[in-house]
Order: sequence, then C-alpha cells, then structure tokens
Amino acid sequence: MPTEPDAAAAGPAIHPAPLPYQARLSQRDPASIDLVVIHCTELPDLAMAREYGERVLYPESGTGNSGHFYIDRDGTIHQYVDLDRVAHHVRGVNDRSVGIELVNSGRYPDWLDSRHQSMDEAYPPAQIAALLALLDWLARSLPSLQWIAGHEDLDTELAVASDDPGLRVPRKRDPGPRFPWADVLAATSLERLPG
Repeated sequence: MPTEPDAAAAGPAIHPAPLPYQARLSQRDPASIDLVVIHCTELPDLAMAREYGERVLYPESGTGNSGHFYIDRDGTIHQYVDLDRVAHHVRGVNDRSVGIELVNSGRYPDWLDSRHQSMDEAYPPAQIAALLALLDWLARSLPSLQWIAGHEDLDTELAVASDDPGLRVPRKRDPGPRFPWADVLAATSLERLPG
C-alpha cells in the first residue's frame, strides 16, 4: 500500500523513512489489517527511537523491532514500515495490526526497575491531534480496520525487576496512564479491543 493516499482519501502529512531492512519483513495484504496498536517509545527522542528500530534483533531474517508509524512530540508523522509489511511491534498480533509509536520517555532508562514504574510525561496536544488524523486516514484506507488497543492491553507478561529479583513488574506499560484514551475513543470510529 502506498504511503501517500489518493486525493479522495487525503490524510495527514506522512514522511516516508523506511527502515533499512523493510524489504526483508514479511509481506501481507493490507486488507487483512483489523487492529491498531498504540505504543510509546519509552525513549527520550525520535533519533534514539530510530536507532533502536534499525537494530537487527533477528539474525535469521535480518530484521528488528519497530512500529509502522512514529509520531514526534510536535505532531510530525514518520513512516518506518509500509502497511503491506509486517512490523515486529507486539507479540502475537503483528500479522493483523498496525503499530503506532508515540515519542514519549515512559520509564526510560530504567524500564524494569520496580522503583521507576510511573510514566509521568504527558502526550502533547499536537501529538494527539496527529494521532487522530492518522487514525482517521487509516480507518478510511483499510477496509477491515475495526479495533484499537494499547501495547499494555496485549502484552501483559510480568518481568523480573532489574533492582530486585524477588519482584515482578509489567514488561510493557505503554502507552501508559497519561494516554488520553477517552478523548481518542470519542474521536475515532475504532473500538477498544475487548480484553
């Protein structure tokens, strides 16, 4: 599926920035996509998120972990993976989903420290406005798209705390408690995926 929508389905400005290994990601029919997963990068800025996205974590395929879209704090949207490719962004539902990453520090740099589990950074209005515009365009462009979920809804595994092996903390907490779910759900046709 092309990054640029046709005139009838005009959407937000999207800056193509394909990852170096995009062509090695599995192909799929965009008509099979029924879910959007909202993430936050849990990194300080877009440059570091890009660096993490370019890391090859699966030597057999020469690919790594990333979302399809990254939205910076100022609302700029970057597309790292085309919609006709399967990005590795959440366990178990990559084949059917689009991953959207919001630049937000989250628990960085102590993701699994039991004393550092709060996620205090708010999502700026420009970032949420860009997300809503992207969701609207995706809903109009992907005929099967029906659901939206947070990463934390889908990956509920606990991990050993980095500061105390006797404690467990959520492996994933994004997009976290500061994400404005009520506002997003009120502004989109997508429904929250039932738990």
